[in-house]
Amino acid sequence: MAGRPESRYDQLMAIHDPVAADAHASLVIYNRDGSTAQSCGNGTRCVAWAMMDDPAMARPYGDALVLEGEAGRLAVTRVAEHAFTVDMGRPRLAWDEIPLAEPFQDTRRIELQIGPIDAPVLHSPSVVSMGNPHAIFWVGDPAAYDLARIGPMLEHHPIFPERANISLAAVDAPDRIRLRVWERGAGLTQACGTAACAVVVAAARKRLTGRSATVTLPGGDLQIAWRESDDHVLMTGPVELEHEGVLPAALFAEVHR
Repeated sequence: MAGRPESRYDQLMAIHDPVAADAHASLVIYNRDGSTAQSCGNGTRCVAWAMMDDPAMARPYGDALVLEGEAGRLAVTRVAEHAFTVDMGRPRLAWDEIPLAEPFQDTRRIELQIGPIDAPVLHSPSVVSMGNPHAIFWVGDPAAYDLARIGPMLEHHPIFPERANISLAAVDAPDRIRLRVWERGAGLTQACGTAACAVVVAAARKRLTGRSATVTLPGGDLQIAWRESDDHVLMTGPVELEHEGVLPAALFAEVHR
């Protein structure tokens, strides 16, 4: 379970046997509202830690493994005792890949706003898919907005046929961004790895930052690098155990993959 330091959780990561022979596991990601997510960067780091370090799952993975998910294959590498790098793959930037409900030739800035037409509260987001859709609004102070109220409206806006993760981002320096996220299917979150990846891609495309930056979320910092050689986005961050428990088998009696 990944994302917030309290009794609730953002995503539940179910670990299954791999489909491909060269993968180590297959993931199904459940949001708190019962829907599924195509990708979860922070959750993927947590799964990697569990598979590498948890005595109950101890297997000869070493310091690198490959996890399959709905959005594709993710390679994870341990870079320190409690830190991992996830290769999140290439960002999807075309309007029909994100997807949007109508064409926009330039997804660095799309026509979308909330509030009065002559004084919108938020407007002109950048949109990116990191296996799941993200809309990033550029603001001076992410904490100055009631994201708990605004987020649900924007998540379900008709322009996003598969809903969207909604981010408020402030560029503090060419290599530092502050971020708050309303996560699709989960709500306000302490951390969202795919949003951190999306915001660095979007900022670099708008020439607000370079291709690597520290992204500060309420739950901590992530290091994001959009690699030029193959267009892949690399996310590096820590893992910390918050709680251990056992779920009764009866909960899964009717679950079918």
